[in-house]
Parts: sequence; structure tokens; C-alpha cells
Amino acid sequence: MIKPNVEYIDWGRISYKEAWDLQSAIQKEIIQQKRSGGRPTSKLLICEHNPVFTLGKSGKKDHLLFDPETNPNFEFFKINRGGDITYHGPGQLTVYPIFDLEQFKTDVHWYVRSLEEVVIRLLDKYSIIGKRLDGYTGVWLQEDNTIIQRKICAIGVHLSRWVSMHGLALNVCTNLEHFNMIVPCGIQEDTKVVTSMQKELQQEVDLEKVKTELVGSFQQVFEF
Repeated sequence: MIKPNVEYIDWGRISYKEAWDLQSAIQKEIIQQKRSGGRPTSKLLICEHNPVFTLGKSGKKDHLLFDPETNPNFEFFKINRGGDITYHGPGQLTVYPIFDLEQFKTDVHWYVRSLEEVVIRLLDKYSIIGKRLDGYTGVWLQEDNTIIQRKICAIGVHLSRWVSMHGLALNVCTNLEHFNMIVPCGIQEDTKVVTSMQKELQQEVDLEKVKTELVGSFQQVFEF
């Protein structure tokens, strides 16, 4: 099997709406290339966003715990990915793989598990043990001496004709207080909280270094 080609693009800091529009345009372009019989190049897009809350198709608006119209410092969008509500902002690496899964594997479950594996391998480089949690997507950390389960990466995807969009959000040095303004991912259990690499390591983390290592982890897991 021929290995897929993937173009890596670093958008830096970008507004959510601009990134969403660009994702949609790239997805449509790849779908059109497939319809024309071509073998399109997939894209791996990585960025940080200005503070924004996004609500997935299965989410509930009342999981947003404030009125965004009264707080101009935060944006809010209802979007077409799976999942509930989440937060994006500075210090968080948001990754959008626009992959033609017909060049990888046409299995949504495999795709989501592979995204989790990318992050688990990245965290291992920092001696942070990531894991999957039955019944939930994303990457979680092993419990310490408490019963608290800590989520470090959220995942939500949308596919059209086996071309993916949206993706994952890894908390590197994110302002975790902003998660108090929502019910993260719709999870209301007191035993589940949001964390970041910086919080777990109790030291500053080089965002650019993590970005480079994350791209390398994608390359290993998806074999492109």
C-alpha cells in the first residue's frame, strides 16, 4: 500500500471562525479531487485559537454557564463535529487533520482511537501516562492517590465522504480557569476534571517543542 502524503501547515494564532472556514474549504477541495479520480494530499493543520467555546451536534446549550453576548472576551459557535461543549484558547494546541481516510483506513472508531494514540505517545515523552477511558473519547491521565480522573485532550470529528475535519485539542499551558465557564464535554461528574501538561509537570512547557513532537507522533501513528 502506498503511504499517504500529508502537508503540514502551522496556522499560528488564528480566530476560530477563520479556521473553521478554511477547514471547510480544504475538505471540499479534497472531496472534489477524489470525485475527479485524483489522489489528494491530506492536510495536518495546527494552531492556537483566541478564547472560544464550541458546541458540538450532541451538545446542550445550557452546558455554557454564562451569556457570551455579555462577555466580548469569549466567542461561541455551534459547529458540526461530534461531542458536547469545549474550550479553545492560547496555550492549547488545536490540531485539524483533513485526512482522506480512504488512503488510511475507512473506520471511524479506528480513526478516533488513532488520534488518542497520537497524544498518548506524545505525553509519554514527558513521562505523563495518558490513557483511554471507557465510554469517553479523548485522552485521560491515570488516577493518582485520589479518585479524580483528569482529561488532558478533547477529541471531536466530522467526516464527509471519508474526509475528516475538526480533530483534537491538547492542553499544554492552557488557562484552565476558562473551563469553569462550561460543563466540559458535558461531563458533570465531580470525579472528572480538566488538566494540562504544565499543571501535571509543575513547570513551564515549551509549546513549540510540543508542537514539533506532536507532528512527529502523527507521522508515526498514521504512517505517512
